Amino acid sequence: MPSPRTRPLVAIVGSPNSGKSSLFNRLTGLRQKVANYPGVTVEKRSGECMLPSGSRIDLLDLPGTYSLAPRSPDERIVREILEGRHADTPGPDRVVAVLDATNLDRQLYLALQIVRAGRPAIVVLNLMDEAEARGIEIDVSALERELGAPVLAVSAKTGRGVDRLRAALDPGANGNGHANGNGHGNGNGHAALALDTLDPARGYGTVEEIVRKVVRRRPGHDRHRAGLDRILTHRILGPAIFVLLMATIFQSIYVWAQPSMELIEKGFSIVSAGTRAWIPAGPLRSLIADGVIAGAGTVASFLPQLAILFFFIALLEDTGYMARAAFLMDRIMGTVGLPGRAFLPLLSSFACAIPGIMATRTIENRNDRLTTIFIAPFMSCSARLPVYALLIGAFFSGKHLGPLNLAGLVLLALYAFGILAALAVAWTLKRTVLRGGRPLYVMELPPYRIPSWRSVFLTIRSRCLIFVQRAGTVIVAVSIVLWFLATYPVDHPETVSFQTRAAAADASGSRAEASRLRNEAAGSALRHSFAGQIGHAIEPALTPLGFDWRIGIGLLSSIAAREVMVSTMATVYNLDGTADPGTSLRETLPRVTNPSTGRPLYTPLVAASLMVFFALACQCMSTVAVARRETNSWRWPLLMLFSMNAMAWIASFAFFQAGRALGWG
Repeated sequence: MPSPRTRPLVAIVGSPNSGKSSLFNRLTGLRQKVANYPGVTVEKRSGECMLPSGSRIDLLDLPGTYSLAPRSPDERIVREILEGRHADTPGPDRVVAVLDATNLDRQLYLALQIVRAGRPAIVVLNLMDEAEARGIEIDVSALERELGAPVLAVSAKTGRGVDRLRAALDPGANGNGHANGNGHGNGNGHAALALDTLDPARGYGTVEEIVRKVVRRRPGHDRHRAGLDRILTHRILGPAIFVLLMATIFQSIYVWAQPSMELIEKGFSIVSAGTRAWIPAGPLRSLIADGVIAGAGTVASFLPQLAILFFFIALLEDTGYMARAAFLMDRIMGTVGLPGRAFLPLLSSFACAIPGIMATRTIENRNDRLTTIFIAPFMSCSARLPVYALLIGAFFSGKHLGPLNLAGLVLLALYAFGILAALAVAWTLKRTVLRGGRPLYVMELPPYRIPSWRSVFLTIRSRCLIFVQRAGTVIVAVSIVLWFLATYPVDHPETVSFQTRAAAADASGSRAEASRLRNEAAGSALRHSFAGQIGHAIEPALTPLGFDWRIGIGLLSSIAAREVMVSTMATVYNLDGTADPGTSLRETLPRVTNPSTGRPLYTPLVAASLMVFFALACQCMSTVAVARRETNSWRWPLLMLFSMNAMAWIASFAFFQAGRALGWG
């Protein structure tokens, strides 16, 4: 049962692209939190809003919906919350219905349902500045009379009218908790929604009648949008522009992030050096400096690249281009038998496959949903980016292919490779075990907009905080476990022999020889540690891919989370004496040599082979667990786990062996 609350709860409801999340950001600012919905949505966003009287209310940003008559799980949860029947969330005291003023005829039906649903409601006409710029005039007073509920004109992007909305929501300013509402709420948290008697045909007829009364349009204001749409959704120009845009983004990820990455690496090096100077030599110093700081610091250094990626994604969403990209992808997905509705879960999977898999609940057809769940982990999620960035930065940075930075092109190729693999798997599944027709999908293209920089910033902040929290929990925990496995046992005869000889060389004044022997002792200790023994045990299966036992340790540790691969390699090379103090892992890897041949152990070919493996492998056990919950069976998650890893091994093997045959390394 929902826990009792002490402050009024206001639910914000609206259709996708209505700007309700921007309004939520404007009202809450930084006073918000994001968590997983135990129901059906990707995220549960809640926050608090300061009102003019000084009191506060709780705000809940509900999933986007076109109707309160549920046809999909996300629409069902909106209705359950408004009825007060959701186990995780209490029924709201007030509902704010957010409508896109530029598309009032398509969104007014939802407002009618909300107003007649039984809870006090305020209707917000968002994007009024854009509506006016496009020659759309709305008689707000007339709309209030038609709906029987207060209507406010606002612009979440500029803040226009938001103060009036705060005042309308303020119980202290109005003298009661339901001021300015429509007065139909029963106050017991279980509103009886009057949707079953709202006939759709009558409802849309009412909408048309209201629109005729309250909306006036000046002709000729949509020509620019129509012209842009003809270009951006063109069968040839559209995909070409999309690829060019993606290439520019990935080029920028490397060029813009480099100074910040170097600054973070330098900061953690200073912290590590201070730790070594402050804590006496021994296991505790090694744990903190070589385990925790080396592991978390290396992963944290890739935060600027993630922030830039999230910046571009938020920018494309705010401008309205992402919907055009979805339109382009709908054509491509149609060729493999997937519905256009599958695009959004796959798009979410570029951040993380877990919310992407959860978002498949909006797909009604079971076979389409299972196919989308199966291919979601092929999308190159943000957890893969630190691995890509490490290897690309170590072996491809600073090189150019004509005027283009090779690092950005390699990153673009990896993302494209994952997409193509996903489409190939979807094509196979839809023609074999999950065959079925492709349902019609109607997609609404929102108007083009100047982005709200506040909303973009809040998106970057929330996504980066999630990554940092993960780095501060999973990565640090795995780094500690890995440090133990890579440090113990400490009494192997070979290791003890090197340590004894190093001490003797120190006593005789042979500093260089002592340093060499200490490095040999560190390497021996790692080889004979628990982690080293595991790595050597699986090395025969990895050698055909160009990987050694150290990479094997990293691949095993990345089962907890993909990005742990980076912290693992940092810990390994700090413990085996290869990495010099203050040297980043990106600088260390190209310098590592094979003891028996003296040649570089890691080459661009090995790095590329490892990235091919990471692009296809299913290593995140959290993803497997969520897939198990969403499919209510172990059959599909286990098939996904084994088939993806088999594909990764085969593709990496083929790439590495072909590269060797061509003399690449």
